[in-house]
Amino acid sequence: MEAAPFGSAFASKSLSPPSSSSSTSQSLLYFRFNKARLKLKSSRTFSVRASSRGGDSVVTLLDYGAGNVRSVRNAIRYLGFDIKDVQTPEDILGANRLIFPGVGAFASAMDVLNKKGMAEALSTYIMEDRPFLGICLGLQLLFESSEENGPVCGLGIIPGVVGRFDASSGLRVPHIGWNALKFREGSEILDDIGNRHVYFVHSYRAIPSKDNMDWVSSTCNYGDNFIASVGKGNVHAVQFHPEKSGDVGLTVLRRFLSPKSHITEKPPEGNASKLAKRVIACLDVRANDKGDLVVTKGDQYDVREHTEENEVRNLGKPVDLAGQYYKDGADEVSFLNITGFRDFPLGDLPMLQVLRYTSENVFVPLTVGGGIRDFTDANGRYYSSLEVASEYFRSGADKVSIGSDAVYAAEEYIRTGMKSGKSSLEEISRVYGNQAVVVSIDPRRMYINSPKDVELRSTRVTNPGPNGEEYAWYQCTVNGGREGRPIGAYELAKAVEELGAGEILLNCIDCDGQGKGFDIDLLKMISDGVSIPVIASSGAGSVEHFSEVFEKTNASAALAAGIFHRKEVSIQSVKEHLLKEGIEVRI
Repeated sequence: MEAAPFGSAFASKSLSPPSSSSSTSQSLLYFRFNKARLKLKSSRTFSVRASSRGGDSVVTLLDYGAGNVRSVRNAIRYLGFDIKDVQTPEDILGANRLIFPGVGAFASAMDVLNKKGMAEALSTYIMEDRPFLGICLGLQLLFESSEENGPVCGLGIIPGVVGRFDASSGLRVPHIGWNALKFREGSEILDDIGNRHVYFVHSYRAIPSKDNMDWVSSTCNYGDNFIASVGKGNVHAVQFHPEKSGDVGLTVLRRFLSPKSHITEKPPEGNASKLAKRVIACLDVRANDKGDLVVTKGDQYDVREHTEENEVRNLGKPVDLAGQYYKDGADEVSFLNITGFRDFPLGDLPMLQVLRYTSENVFVPLTVGGGIRDFTDANGRYYSSLEVASEYFRSGADKVSIGSDAVYAAEEYIRTGMKSGKSSLEEISRVYGNQAVVVSIDPRRMYINSPKDVELRSTRVTNPGPNGEEYAWYQCTVNGGREGRPIGAYELAKAVEELGAGEILLNCIDCDGQGKGFDIDLLKMISDGVSIPVIASSGAGSVEHFSEVFEKTNASAALAAGIFHRKEVSIQSVKEHLLKEGIEVRI
């Protein structure tokens, strides 16, 4: 028995030829739609037969090779399903259920789909109203076109143009973090989760309109209302990342994979109403003297015990601690390899294994930093920073953190006023999107008597210097804080934003390990000066320090390490305190 044609409302608009006044986009959509429609009759017999061969436990995954799709794979397997990868257009047409976790840039994704003949097969599959779930870019590609590196034509299934968030009013772009949804009735896979936060990370979005409202199943507010999910029949797509949205996201995936599960499964109550402040657990990882990777922490990079043995301080195993912090409610987990990659970054297999094992059971974003740069191995083989980052993404990382290499790129950009396009920051951002790149800034406070004493940006400090100085500028460092550079934190932050950073991890060497609170003066100066999210780091010692940084600065997230590792403060206690202070966090 043939399935009913999909999207009848849209189809009825598209079957008649466009008028001479129609846009190029409309004309392309008309020909694409009818070309797929002509093939539909012959393909249906194949697809119905092919789908009958697959088992109910098999999910077809359309992975076109960009970004971290390992997390989606792990989530599918975690829920008890097997995966069949798409190799040919026929694999799409033969799927029982299809998940398309789009990652990266709109133009490059459409280019791959078109070159491999998969765009037409995907359109056919969707028009047959067969089980489909698009994630992030997998939602955006359903629309007519995108302004990202464009305009670029999409699949043209849903009316509308995907545009960039407007940062002119102070909105931080990318939109990164846990936000709330506003639902329309009738979305089975999203039922009852409107009061919970889900994880977004994107710079472009589609806007609801009268032409696409029959598709929209939920919206989210960030500056304005944008489309958070669409649904019609068996076809669904979400702008957020269910594989990174903890238990709530797993519920969404389970309902898609097992449609009857929503009848009995009800997620716990929440309080989501807007973008939440994030609490991030950071794990400094290095090899101990036995060669085992351990989580360590020290005062200003001194990570050895002050004992006769002088061993590396061991606060736990990376995978185990990351799993515990996920259960405790961490909104993200960040790994920093503080001693690896000196000569051969891609040879550091244990750290790659840490990512792989962690991503199997931790369904929140993972960031990794340390050694992401161009290098040449002992045999003279050159490896680009893009190759290094790509291996991290394939191993389970969602974001990479760049430190020293970003400082050098920023210095060159400031000196010449030109973007080379060749720095690790620029290359990774161009391929994977700026939301995948975090720049870690490690400055040291330099006291001065007057802002006129330096040409770099300074700020009045809350606590005067040793000689009563009322101002300070912040000198950036490289190589783990061991070498100062002639560039300030403010100048570096502005430069890396221009070069493609999507987020800034702002440390302070003077506060690291002190437990006396974040450097509010530094954080306010930087978070007020850039339009990308800023993560506060270094110095947390109590729950009050988290509320202070969110109340006094525009930081989007706060990160801590030692106080969590030593169990001096728990993630749960931090969030309970923030809620009492009226600061929204994810439950």
